[in-house]
Amino acid sequence: MKLYTYFRSSAAYRVRIALNLKGLKYEAVPVHLLRGGGEQLSDSYRKINPSALVPALQDERGTLTQSMAILEYLEETHPDVPLLPADPLGRARVRELCQIVACDIHPLNNLRVLRYLVHTVGATEEQKTEWYRHWIREGLASLEGHLARDPGAADFCHGETPTLADCFLVPQVFNAQRFEIDVAAYPNIARINANCVQLPAFAHAHPSQQPDTE
Repeated sequence: MKLYTYFRSSAAYRVRIALNLKGLKYEAVPVHLLRGGGEQLSDSYRKINPSALVPALQDERGTLTQSMAILEYLEETHPDVPLLPADPLGRARVRELCQIVACDIHPLNNLRVLRYLVHTVGATEEQKTEWYRHWIREGLASLEGHLARDPGAADFCHGETPTLADCFLVPQVFNAQRFEIDVAAYPNIARINANCVQLPAFAHAHPSQQPDTE
């Protein structure tokens, strides 16, 4: 199994966590998103992922892209360590939390969006940073509200063991902290993140532990 990854990519970070939680071995294939204008834009990588994004996961069955699709695939093909609850409402709840991050927060702060803001729209670095912080704060406030009202939220996003939702939450908190956002303002998020990062599966997936870390 190969994972095309970049150490700071939050989408790849999600997949690394899930692979570790499930105890699956994989070969990390770094794709540098900045070097040479971005290795993800090369013709050779576009043959792997026409979207020119990371991650991409390859196994003997084929190649998958998009972190949520990859995680659902791993859940179906390697169910021994489940990352979705057994009940339909619980599964829907976990997917809801995942999509708050994947659909409401991450796209607005993706590297290609930030580049467009600077190189095409003409935003200054200060304006770009404020854009980033604004949308992360908006998204984290939403996520915090969902966690606060859900009786299923406990040590982790849903229950007493990690789920796919935690695979999404931790990389987003990492991004927030990189941009000096104090997650203490979101007590449920802060508590769950603190519980997650103590686990080896999360610690080994951290950007600082990747072969391409700079």
